[in-house]
Amino acid sequence: MLIPIKMKRGTALTLALLGATALAGLGSGYARAAAPSPLDETAAVQANFTPVGDFTNLVKRVTPAVVSIDVHLKLDQTDNQDSGGGQAQNGMPQIPGFPPGFPFGGMPGFQAQPQVVEAKGSGFIIDSTGIVVTNNHVVKDAKTVSVELSDGKSYPAKILGTDPKTDLAVLKIDAGHPLPFVELGDSSGVEPGEWVVAMGNPFGLGGTVTAGIVSALGRDIGDGPYDKFIQIDAPINEGNSGGPLFNQHGQVIGINTAILTPTGGSVGIGFAIPSDMIKRVTGQLIAGGKVVRGYLGVAAQEISPQVAQAMGLPTADPTHDGALVAAISAGSPAAKAGLQPGDVIIKVDGAVVTNPSDLADDIANVVPGHNTVISYIRDGKTHDISVPVAVMPANPDAGFQQGGSSQSGPAATQGELGLTLAPLTPDLRSQLNLADNATGAVVMAVKPNSLADQAGLQQGDLLVGVGPQSVTSPDDAVADIQAARKAGAPAVALRIIRQGQALFVGIPLSKSGAASQN
Repeated sequence: MLIPIKMKRGTALTLALLGATALAGLGSGYARAAAPSPLDETAAVQANFTPVGDFTNLVKRVTPAVVSIDVHLKLDQTDNQDSGGGQAQNGMPQIPGFPPGFPFGGMPGFQAQPQVVEAKGSGFIIDSTGIVVTNNHVVKDAKTVSVELSDGKSYPAKILGTDPKTDLAVLKIDAGHPLPFVELGDSSGVEPGEWVVAMGNPFGLGGTVTAGIVSALGRDIGDGPYDKFIQIDAPINEGNSGGPLFNQHGQVIGINTAILTPTGGSVGIGFAIPSDMIKRVTGQLIAGGKVVRGYLGVAAQEISPQVAQAMGLPTADPTHDGALVAAISAGSPAAKAGLQPGDVIIKVDGAVVTNPSDLADDIANVVPGHNTVISYIRDGKTHDISVPVAVMPANPDAGFQQGGSSQSGPAATQGELGLTLAPLTPDLRSQLNLADNATGAVVMAVKPNSLADQAGLQQGDLLVGVGPQSVTSPDDAVADIQAARKAGAPAVALRIIRQGQALFVGIPLSKSGAASQN
């Protein structure tokens, strides 16, 4: 799976899930076992840890618990879909000088046979009974999975459970005897600058060791809703996915998952899932084969300086001052508790929320059925409410409110901002692929270089609110914008729906202010 990223200077880089190295065409917390493990030497290592620059003793101790994951899939010869391992798994050898697929795809009457594809990834044992942790994208769509130990012995593996949202998977092998294992450490104590060691099977080269430092924490790379990756500069490549990231005490503090790359190879920027998340997720997968998360029912966004100004919020550091509620799912715990679009959630059970990622993580970790105290800001005042958290539904994005009643007025223009609005007719609702209950005013045109254009508004956006107030027609929107101007507001926050996502856009009410989309 490849995710393109645009860097600030326009440089196109690629974020790649490390995946399994394809070899085509080849025929909570962890539980420590009662039996002693040859790797169970944490206390001794902490007393005499390896000097920086020499990791030989560490590597010797942990290597027996680092494994290779062999995945077999059956794909049609014409199937060129990426399996999630970072490259297409068709991979048939190509005859030089002939077009792709020749001669098999071009021979009349020839019927392609299913092709057996083998892919390799990495993993590590966390329990002497044979519990193995790896990435979900390593074993996704696998027909069979086997685990090869460092001594060359291979065992069939059963998938106990997977969690695509965090890209984690748990396997089980039966070796008939206790196996060496490694300890999951505390990633909350990890700091930028500390030395780390990555191990795995890049390009199928088993037992590979690389070292580097932690270069950043809490990275959101757009891979999932709970991204809080450890960024590292240890060289990792395809096939390293699922491999462990060790601190100097030999504890696993992360699982190597993705790289940022312009070429497909390592350029020294890698990402690892923190061990604290691994503990929570794998504990549930081992116990029940699935992960149950808490659900509040809000769509939240970061607070840009423009939105903060428009909504009268603190502007010192708005991007770290909470999560702005952009939409509330109908019938959700948040809706029943009285939360509204425009509220800024700043704490969950006393834990500070600096951004939407914090909010998503905090709520997901609440046991469904339990109450949680939500602290939020509305109209400049802080409020606390107790909300009974529900079980996250299969489609948590369904049910978000997209407006009020179905009334609509005539087309209207907000000339100062450069917007032309129209009622949401059944025809427009169909063209924009909106839900039947969607209401609001459709952005029909945005004047080039206008305030609305500079803020990032686009034709086809559905305007559903001005500040916390819902709008049901173009005239409603124009009246609310004019009311904000008469009240002396320096900016206005427009709440829109774009491609199913709710968000606020801050627009200054004069040319003197800068506008940008959040």
